This record gives sequence, structure tokens and C-alpha cells, in this order.
Amino acid sequence: MDTDLHRKIIKIIFLFLFFIPACSLKEAEESNIITIAIESNPTNLDPRFSMDAISGKITSLLFNGLVKRDENMRLIPDLTEKWEMIDDITYIFHLKKGIKFHNGSELTSKDVKYTYEFILEPANKSPKKGGYDRIKEIKTPDDYTVIFILKEPFAPFLDNMTLAIIPEHIAREKGSDFGSHPIGTGPFILKEWVQDEKVILSANNSYFEGRPNISGVIYKIIPDETIRVLELEKGDIDLLMNPITPDILPRLEKNKNLKIIKNIGTNYSYIGFNLNDPILKNLKIRQAIAHAIDRDGICKYILKGLAKKLDGILTEYNWAYEHNLKNYDYNPELSKKLLDEAGYPISKETGIRFKLTFKTSQNELRKRIAEVFQEQLRKVGVEMEIRTYEWGTFFSDIKSGNFQVFSLTWVGISDPDIFHYMFHSSSFPPDGANRVRYSNSQVDALLEQGRITLSQEKRKEIYSKIQKTISEELPYISLWHSVNVAVMKKNIDGFTLYPDEDMISLKDIYFKP
Repeated sequence: MDTDLHRKIIKIIFLFLFFIPACSLKEAEESNIITIAIESNPTNLDPRFSMDAISGKITSLLFNGLVKRDENMRLIPDLTEKWEMIDDITYIFHLKKGIKFHNGSELTSKDVKYTYEFILEPANKSPKKGGYDRIKEIKTPDDYTVIFILKEPFAPFLDNMTLAIIPEHIAREKGSDFGSHPIGTGPFILKEWVQDEKVILSANNSYFEGRPNISGVIYKIIPDETIRVLELEKGDIDLLMNPITPDILPRLEKNKNLKIIKNIGTNYSYIGFNLNDPILKNLKIRQAIAHAIDRDGICKYILKGLAKKLDGILTEYNWAYEHNLKNYDYNPELSKKLLDEAGYPISKETGIRFKLTFKTSQNELRKRIAEVFQEQLRKVGVEMEIRTYEWGTFFSDIKSGNFQVFSLTWVGISDPDIFHYMFHSSSFPPDGANRVRYSNSQVDALLEQGRITLSQEKRKEIYSKIQKTISEELPYISLWHSVNVAVMKKNIDGFTLYPDEDMISLKDIYFKP
């Protein structure tokens, strides 16, 4: 055989043998990447500015904060070894050593100081500034110690310390472009972001808690829910999480190739009343409306189990949760009795007691639920006109007090200090979210006391009183808390569904053979 020909044959065989394992490795690598469908493009991956839920889910994989919440919403150390309080206004955080940003530089106290001071600087216009405006001074005596000194005692301070920390030198260098090329300390690294198409993350091999089990995450941006579901059923998507329309859930439950995880979430839906309204300022009217609405039936038949009826704003995950609240179960006869006692009998001329206007958004599910409210109130003699608006107009009306009755959802409730924002008399819009114009001097005093009381046990007593009073005076009708749902291929294990929809457990998942 020709020597050159012999050498060529050996070379071809060698390349062929080399190519086979290379392909196998590539396939193995690709098979260890999870693909997730999301409904919209993240707005900004800079945690100093991002406020939308999609951006939050992704940035939680790219960054870490000083502290974080576990699957039971308890605060635990993240970038810190520990923290301590020296006095009522001084907090010391001791950083873990050797934590690296994605570019290989080490995290130090200077990065923490820079992150918080950037947000506090008014010229930077961070939407998160309000959560940290009680910080008076930040000291960094060494590379691994950060001292926060507050202007006054503020009990919710620790709850706000989940803010993602960014590298000072990179942030200064990138400027406004940092959100498009984020560098954090998280378990995943941004590899590619194609607007309105996909976001690709790769595993951080140097992650301080250990490399993720999977090689990467692909977020496919698919606005249409029907297409998201079809992609999941075809196998082109591995995991789908909130939002999932309740009517689609039974179909997914019947699919033998999929499994579903559900867990109560922190999102809280309610009906709000204009307490300046001549009809609705009457407590018996509000109680009657509450008893006229069949929350159990709506949760079961309309929301298909993707909501759980609760009588308060906080879930059982919250340390301040009060279970002993006034109950407003479905009772049409009691509703009629209360309406009679309030001085609103059925009119012989009109056949109704009075008329209300209910405002909501143009979301199809919300409109459908409003129609159920409408029918249930009709049965007790109350006529309710439904008016739907595009989101901006609707929300503007609610903030300005231009409504009688409305329904909204609070998202991601954690510390009970949210009650100050919701119900303190100083929190009427635009200074807060007391949209119903609730005012009670005793509740005001308790809310102020709750902010400066640092003992959690004593705070729990304070917020127990607040929750019971709110429940009795009924500025809101508590409807339900959303049930978070995730649908995934059966061979995926290790995924934990967090109450606040955090997807940090993606680092722990693995594919079963």
C-alpha cells in the first residue's frame, strides 16, 4: 500500500475515533441544559433598577445579596457568614471570604458599600431608593466587614438586605450598559441575551456554594400561552412556571410525561372599597358584600385550585401570620339580613337595593371573576356594573380614588411592615398605597410602633392586633392567595417551588436517566 495513502487512512480513523467521543460530550452537555418558557422579555438585568417579575427571576440566578430567603421565607445568610446588631441602629455584616464575581475578581466590602450608596444617590434615580432611605452611614473597616448605621430604629431593615450586590469597578466601567452585560456572584453567568427571543445562562464553575448540577439555563420568550403549552407538550420546553391559566391545568395534569408541583404563594388578591363612598362607608354593607361572595367556589371552579382562600393578607409562611381572624364565609342569607339592617331593603320599583360600580383591568380571567361577583351580588339584591380599562387607566383611577369597588393583587409580601404602606393614614396616594382611604388612629399608632420594635415576638403581638382590627373593619375583602404552579418533564428532580416565585433552586435540579 502506498505510504502516503496508509498515513491518510490512519489519520482519518484517528479523527473518526476522536470525533465520536467529542460529539457524545457535546450531546451530554446540551442534554444537561434546562429550557424554560417565559411570557415576556426582562426589562433590565441590573438589580439596581429592575422591578418586573421576569427580571427578578433571572437576576436571582446572576447575583447574591447579603441575606436571602429560604423556601419557607426565612432570612438566612447569603454573602455573609453572619450578621449582628450592636445597638438599635447599628448592623454589622461579616462577608464570606473568597467569593468571586463572574469575571474572577473577589467580592469585598467596597462592592457592598458602592451598591447601596449608588441606590441612595438621588441623581441615580433608582426605583429602590425608598427601601433604604433610613441608612445614615456605611462603614467598611476592612475588606470583609460592612457596618450600616441607621438614622433611627427600623425593624424591617434586615428584610431589605436581600438586594443584589454588584462589582464596583465593572459597574463604573460599564455605566448604563451594565444591565445588558451584568456581572454578579450568582450560580449562573449571562452568556447571551437576544431581545424578545431568549436569555441563555451558563453554569458558574466557581460559584461559592458549589457549581450548579446543570450546565445552563435557556429562557425562551414566548408571549402566547397556548404556544408555551404546546412547546412543553412537544418536549421543546422542559419547565413552565406561573402564570398558567387555570383552564389549561387539567389538560397538563393528564399528560403522563409531565409532573406538576404546587405550593401556596405570597401573592394576595383582594376587593377594595372606597371608604369615602356614602354607601360603602357603612361597615354592614361591606360585611354583606363579603358574605355574598363564594370564594371557595371561585377557587375550585374558576381558578381550578390555583388559589387558596385565606382571611388575611399574610400567609402561614410569614412569622407574623395571625390565624384567628374574623371569617366571612359564603352566606347569602346573612348577607341579605345585614343589608336590611343597614337600611337598604329591596326596592319595590327597581327590585334592587342599590347599585355599585366595580372597576377592573381588561385581563380575561379578571373579567370572568368580576362577572361571578356580579351574579352573586345580584342574588342578594345588589346590582353591580362592571367597567374594564386598560391597565394604565385602571391603576391611575385606583390611585386617585376614582372608584367605588375594585380588585387587585399584592405581589411578593414578606415583612408585615407592608401594612404601613397599605393602611396608615399618612399613606394615602401618592405617599403610599392606602388607596381605600382607611384611617384609624389606633392602627396608625400600632403601625408606627411595629416599625421601631426590634423584638420579633413583640412585633408579632403588635401585628396580630393590627390584623384583627383590619379584619373587623374590613377595608379589604380578602379573597385568596395564589397557588404557585410549575409543570415540568418527569425526569426533572430537585426543583423547589418558592412562595415568592424565586427560581434559585434551578442550581439544584438534575435530570434523571
